[in-house]
Amino acid sequence: MRTTSSTPPTSRLRWRRVASAVTATAALLLTGLTTATHAQAADPSTSKVTWTRSCALPRHQGEMACNALRVTGGRTAFQQQHGISAKAADASSPSGYGPSDLRSAYGLISAAASNGSGRTIAIVDAYDDPNAESDLAAYRSQYGLPACTTANGCFKKVSQTGSTTALPTADSGWAGEISLDLDMASAVCPNCHITLVEAKSASMANLGTAVNEAVALGAKYVSNSYGGGESSSDASYDSAYFNHPGVAITVSAGDAGYGAEYPAASKYVTAVGGTRLSTSSTTRGWTESVWRTSSTEGTGSGCSAYDTKPTWQTDTGCTKRMIADVSAVADPATGVSVYDTYGADGQGWATYGGTSASAPIIASVYALAGTPSTGSYPAKFPYANTTALNDVTSGSNGSCTTSYFCTARTGYDGPTGLGTPEGLGAFTG
Repeated sequence: MRTTSSTPPTSRLRWRRVASAVTATAALLLTGLTTATHAQAADPSTSKVTWTRSCALPRHQGEMACNALRVTGGRTAFQQQHGISAKAADASSPSGYGPSDLRSAYGLISAAASNGSGRTIAIVDAYDDPNAESDLAAYRSQYGLPACTTANGCFKKVSQTGSTTALPTADSGWAGEISLDLDMASAVCPNCHITLVEAKSASMANLGTAVNEAVALGAKYVSNSYGGGESSSDASYDSAYFNHPGVAITVSAGDAGYGAEYPAASKYVTAVGGTRLSTSSTTRGWTESVWRTSSTEGTGSGCSAYDTKPTWQTDTGCTKRMIADVSAVADPATGVSVYDTYGADGQGWATYGGTSASAPIIASVYALAGTPSTGSYPAKFPYANTTALNDVTSGSNGSCTTSYFCTARTGYDGPTGLGTPEGLGAFTG
């Protein structure tokens, strides 16, 4: 396992966020708030980054929130790297990492060029993005990726029942999430086909139905960038929606810092944590640490209260399911470029972060790696191939009584799992 570390920034970016789905629900019912926003005002003369949540926080039991964070000000790592000032950055040009950055960081340059043909990545989200296909076309054109359209058979958008015409109600916040997911799939696996499955609401029941539809339509790689509080219903959700042998299902670990979320806690999925990704003078050229803004703002992790531990997890501090398995970039300050034009916040190019970025990245790495073996649970694959991962050993996402639940270390830890991709070796089986 390759080791990568960096020193977390001493100046913490602070934004208001409800710490858990349960607390969030209570707070929302009392106040009527729908969006948590970074509290610090943007200052073009500094590199401090501000951002806002794309989606409303859950209001009801069993409701999920997307884990996409849209940058609203400051200078991202990409802008600093390329000498772009905050004043010069606008919606007409990219301001975050693009496909070449991600492929370089994760050892995927050759694989992205040659692999993926004939393979389908499914993106599961709630509500409709009316501009999904045209925004995807703009992203792919910007980076010289092959066209992926309905007409050429590469792109398909359906409802949770498989309909191409009876689509859900449109939602601006989830449209940003959808653009992020589609763009990350394109960045990592440009030769893959993409099926967008839109649930009619953000309930676990409807999103789970959309997961089943994605698998029924033939997708072997399914990305889910949403989550909510754990509950005693999770075991039934596991069997109803996520038990699909031979299919790589990825789920974002959450953006509220230390604490377990569902469906990342499902024993049948690959739970994906988040890192801060920066260029470096190392042989790899990149370095990563745990993404954390504050104790309640950063990648999720933790020991599930309900889900049983899969046999391939061997950490001894948690007797149940431990989150996460692997990780990828998620810090908005080191975020990725996304093109989105739907709704009030869809102004063209923007930079996004959150574990909503890391989940589709990992789903796409699975797609580059090839079709999972029949009957397999691909969440197991990284545990058998740890040397093909970058071990993230620096940073934490909060405070916990069992250190590795929230603090990076050599080998397995909660916030980054076994590490980040270094090629495809950890995602085959």
